[in-house]
Amino acid sequence: MKSKRTLKIIAPIVVVLAGIGISWAIAVNRPPLKSQVPESEVPLVQVVQVEPQTVKLNIRSQGVVVPRTEIDLVPEVAGQIIKLHPSLVAGGFFKAGDKLVIIDPRDYDYAIAEASARIAEAKRQVIMEEAQSEQARNEWHSLGEGQPSPLTLREPQLAEARAKSKAAQADLTKARLQRSRCEWRAPFTGRVRDKHIGIGQYVQLGEKLARLYATDVVQVRLPLAPDQFAYLDLRLDRRGSKRETGPKVMLSAEFSGAVRHWEGRIAHAEGALDEETGLLHAVAEVRDPYAVKGDQPPLLPGLFVQAEIEGLEQADVFILPAGSVNASHEALLVDAEDRLRIRRMQILRDEPDRVLIKGGLDAGDRVVVSGIQIPIEGMKVRAETVPIAQASEKTVADAAPPVEAP
Repeated sequence: MKSKRTLKIIAPIVVVLAGIGISWAIAVNRPPLKSQVPESEVPLVQVVQVEPQTVKLNIRSQGVVVPRTEIDLVPEVAGQIIKLHPSLVAGGFFKAGDKLVIIDPRDYDYAIAEASARIAEAKRQVIMEEAQSEQARNEWHSLGEGQPSPLTLREPQLAEARAKSKAAQADLTKARLQRSRCEWRAPFTGRVRDKHIGIGQYVQLGEKLARLYATDVVQVRLPLAPDQFAYLDLRLDRRGSKRETGPKVMLSAEFSGAVRHWEGRIAHAEGALDEETGLLHAVAEVRDPYAVKGDQPPLLPGLFVQAEIEGLEQADVFILPAGSVNASHEALLVDAEDRLRIRRMQILRDEPDRVLIKGGLDAGDRVVVSGIQIPIEGMKVRAETVPIAQASEKTVADAAPPVEAP
């Protein structure tokens, strides 16, 4: 009985001591832990290798097509319309010299006849006064003494008759001019925008009958920032009447279910900046906009178009994908040791689909375009070179700003 009680006391102590011994042995013989960073934690970034290029700094803008020449058809005489040109309808075409409107000319024919009668009467009066003046001079030489007065020789009456003859001639010229205005001829080849008259309508002097525009040239006013003119071969101080050939411009718009293109040139720049926007308008011209060229539609007035103006060439420019430079004008580069570097760029121009860099890069530099969220100066990366054309638009510039390593 006593031996059993002693065994119950000793057994737990033996178990505890054995556990302690085993734990100590495991701790002493444990293999050392190796601290290493898994290869997968080194971020993989996409880079483009840049080379200097010579690029044309084209300018993009937009505007609405308008005719260069547009007028109102306004009669210079009053009367009833007796004839209209068949094409005098909205959208109708006409040629220079076509009779668009004919007003009843009978009243003006009567005026010509009356003026002709007054001329005949005035000529008769002049002849009579000349004869009476000659008779008075002869009588004075026969009977009178001294110097005769102008009234004695009927010189005032003769002058009056001659003046009335000239006035009658002027009345006839005016009557014929008014008669010619009964036929309104087109001053240019063009098209009718809208019409407000009809056959038999009585029109007044100065009343607007129709709106016409020429089809030889159309224009587009293109708003540009003043600094953009530095990229264009266009003089703002041009003087004289001689026209110069301006930069080429390509206009485009969606028409008839497809994107269409028209080629023109910048004719001139307007003489003042817009007071509200601070922009200066360049005027593009497209000649013969109705010329048939395959399935190309005409360049119609009122069409909203996008414009790309041919700019000057600039050498030693680096092209980066859009978004590869952040708001602070900084880009991420990968050096020869595959470490991340933050470098400030000198931006020449920031375009919707690319960034043009003038300074801050050297030939062969590798610029990060995607693959890293929080860039840190000097961090180790793995670089994958991709063509610029295939570079992702989502770049490090869209993420948080660069953070300097402490």
